[in-house]
Amino acid sequence: MSESVKTLPAPSPVEAAGQTLSWRDFLELTKPRVVALMILTSVIGMLLAMPGVPDWTVLVLGNLGIALLAGAAAVVNHVVDQKVDTVMARTRKRPVATGRIAPVDAMIFAATLAAVGMLVLMVWINHLTAWLTLASLVGYAGVYTLFLKRATPQNIVIGGLAGAMPPLLGWTAVTGQIEGHALLLVLIIFAWTPPHFWALAIHRKEEYAKAGIPMLPVTHGNSYTELHILLYALMLLAVSLLPFVTGMSGGIYLIGALVLGLRFVYYAIRLLKGDDRRVALNTFKYSITYLMTLFVVILVDHFVFF
Repeated sequence: MSESVKTLPAPSPVEAAGQTLSWRDFLELTKPRVVALMILTSVIGMLLAMPGVPDWTVLVLGNLGIALLAGAAAVVNHVVDQKVDTVMARTRKRPVATGRIAPVDAMIFAATLAAVGMLVLMVWINHLTAWLTLASLVGYAGVYTLFLKRATPQNIVIGGLAGAMPPLLGWTAVTGQIEGHALLLVLIIFAWTPPHFWALAIHRKEEYAKAGIPMLPVTHGNSYTELHILLYALMLLAVSLLPFVTGMSGGIYLIGALVLGLRFVYYAIRLLKGDDRRVALNTFKYSITYLMTLFVVILVDHFVFF
């Protein structure tokens, strides 16, 4: 969008100097809650791929490497979105946005995390997982954050592939191969990402508009976005049944996927009929619960029928 970003007043040198920097600021840069959800899906990808007793070396070191690279991508996101973060209520207190951490220091931190993560994956896991994880970092921090986020209202659809990779990374950490069942897990997260983020975008529509980010509600309105949330929720329901259809999972997963998916559709219908910001926020919150629970259910199903 051509409208320039209107930032809040930056802290003065005196204020910045008076701010106490702690390890929590650096932890916040890595977006630990987002990374935790990614690692959950990565762990489950590993466990689904493992025959028999889990290999704790792969579980610990594989997820450590993936988490470090995911954290590095999050740090780059903080730096690139520094000005945007200052105009959004939920991000204006981030360490780079407030000046507690200088962009150059954040980038050094990101480079260190990425280097250590690559080293762990290359030495103790396998090269395929290392390069796929690095590609995910570049896709999120480079292609999505630097370009797509500001270029098109379909930003999250195209850029969602990077965030959908963790279960595949977990799978390849165990097998060293890209296999069909792992790609089904990627497809589920890929279909989940747009309705997840669009629900939040409806709730934060004014902030995205002020920041000049062309999210779908900003460019096409709430009704158009709500319709697409419903369509994607229906598509997600269909996609989530593929593990059962292909024989990857059994009856426990089928029931869980149906119950969770139909509830997601219910939220989407409520949102379409009511156009309520509170429903949008509840839909966003449920989408997180949906993904976590769905992956736990597929894991439970796996071990019950193993």
